Amino acid sequence: MQALRIIDDDHRALAAVLHGMRYLVREIRERAAPPKFDVLGAMIYYIDAFPERVHHPRESEYLFRFLRLRCPAAAPLLDLLEEEHRSGAERIRALEQALARYQHGGAPEFRAFAAAVEGYAEFQYEHMRREEREILPLAKQHLLSSDWEVIDAAFTGSVPSLGPETPENFQKLFTLIVNLAPPPIGVGPA
Repeated sequence: MQALRIIDDDHRALAAVLHGMRYLVREIRERAAPPKFDVLGAMIYYIDAFPERVHHPRESEYLFRFLRLRCPAAAPLLDLLEEEHRSGAERIRALEQALARYQHGGAPEFRAFAAAVEGYAEFQYEHMRREEREILPLAKQHLLSSDWEVIDAAFTGSVPSLGPETPENFQKLFTLIVNLAPPPIGVGPA
């Protein structure tokens, strides 16, 4: 069940990026810190490139598909999670647009950007909680070892990629974010 460890790692990395975005927004709001558009842009790109293009498709195509077969009672919850996967792309576009308006429109656009960050973060945290507290326990209980072989192969890269993205590229992007972000969320300039 290597996929479970990978899902957990993916969720922790995404949570770190979301926490970092919220931290930067709080610094702007409470301390009048200058916006770090390069860091915010890299964070939004990470959220779009990794969870939306790799993580969620693997969950849907492999984990959710097998769970639908083995546990029909999970269908309503899986339907909800699938809908959240679909709506995630729209939410990312809204977040990108809010950042662009803030970057080009200045301080009057900050409130809308901050609301978009908060809304997306809450949406994503709740989505991850549902998966971790409800879906993963059901998967452990109902999936067969032959199911896990296929799922693990998909999550470890032993099957054709779902796109040009590679774990190494996402690790590089995550490292870039850490290097750009100021302490305490990163090691970049204060």
